[in-house]
Amino acid sequence: MARALEGVRILDMTHVQSGPTCTQLLAWFGADVIKVERPGVGDATRGQLRDVPDVDSLYFTMLNHNKRSITLNTKSEHGKQIFTDLIKHCDVMVENFAPGALDRMGFTWERIQQINPRMIYASVKGFGPGPYQDCKVYENVAQCTGGSASTTGFDDGPPLVTGAQIGDSGTGLHLALGIVTALFHRERSGRGQRVTCAMQDGVLNLCRVKLRDQQRLKHGPLREYPQYPNGTFSDSVPRAGNASGGGQPGWALRCAPGGPDDYIYVIIQPPGWEPLMKVIGREDLIEHPDWATPAARLPKLDQCFALIEEWTKTKTKFEVMETLNPLNVPCGPILSMKELAEEPSLRETGTVVEVDHPTRGAYLSVGNPIKLSDSPSEVKRSPLLGEHTDEVLAELGYSQADIATAKAEGAV
Repeated sequence: MARALEGVRILDMTHVQSGPTCTQLLAWFGADVIKVERPGVGDATRGQLRDVPDVDSLYFTMLNHNKRSITLNTKSEHGKQIFTDLIKHCDVMVENFAPGALDRMGFTWERIQQINPRMIYASVKGFGPGPYQDCKVYENVAQCTGGSASTTGFDDGPPLVTGAQIGDSGTGLHLALGIVTALFHRERSGRGQRVTCAMQDGVLNLCRVKLRDQQRLKHGPLREYPQYPNGTFSDSVPRAGNASGGGQPGWALRCAPGGPDDYIYVIIQPPGWEPLMKVIGREDLIEHPDWATPAARLPKLDQCFALIEEWTKTKTKFEVMETLNPLNVPCGPILSMKELAEEPSLRETGTVVEVDHPTRGAYLSVGNPIKLSDSPSEVKRSPLLGEHTDEVLAELGYSQADIATAKAEGAV
């Protein structure tokens, strides 16, 4: 079966997480991703958060599968010539440098277009044009400036960042879509274009229901939030704890045996009230006027969930799921990273994969979360620093003598 992006060559100037997430997705779909790294140093994440001495960290290996690595000193004249040849040779260039870094190297968008009019130049930035455009950004900064932190956590506590990397990996996903869209457009126009994703914009896109609620707030209290009807609302969307965010109330309830992840999330839909009350032995509340309707329950949702929790605390989260699912009561166990790593079904679908690496041995990684019926993805190990330098230069037309000269000059 053909790989979906076979024949697309990507010049990967990215580092850390946001850019490598993007280029790894494209590599999984078959693009030839050439990762350019500094000689002797490489991507900073190769050495960050190491668990095994003197080998590439999991931080690096899990973000750089299926890529080829070349080392290149783009500050040397010879290195700049090689970089120019790479631009001629590739379809897409992806970078997540600080603003203006490539311009200062002499490779402005205008210059890149002169070298290769079909080049798609894709960038991750922290912010779009505006007061923050020159600011550096990291994952948690993006979550804070994109609306996530202000709407995460409990009302009586501080803003919280989420464990999901919605700033870095989220923006990488957005950028990958932009690149594939630009490639599709190039099929008709024959020309490349710029693709830019700001991390603030990407986080805000993922928080769009909170922007929805900000506008609804002008017309009265947000009835599905735990602050209604006994709490107060200010003029901005509050933190809502574990409230579902939709029209149906939900909450995380404790289960046996009581560990930090022994919880299940349960949603009370109108048709689910009767089966829930039967299961927990409170049939007397099914038609009781103080409990029977969503409107009656709304002022005392905390009491509703407390009743259900008395029952869930006697069962494991999986027993609760097995009981409630046949009753069409939406619920989901809180799964720990340990449980996810050991889940057989995720191994079978390739969502979690075991990868062999020549220096660190076998490790677990997340595979491609996007499944195509005719273009399956294979997860290959990340490259060693500069592993493919000679191979890529030979493809650019450099002879063995040329490559030896480039190495002697410190260009690669």
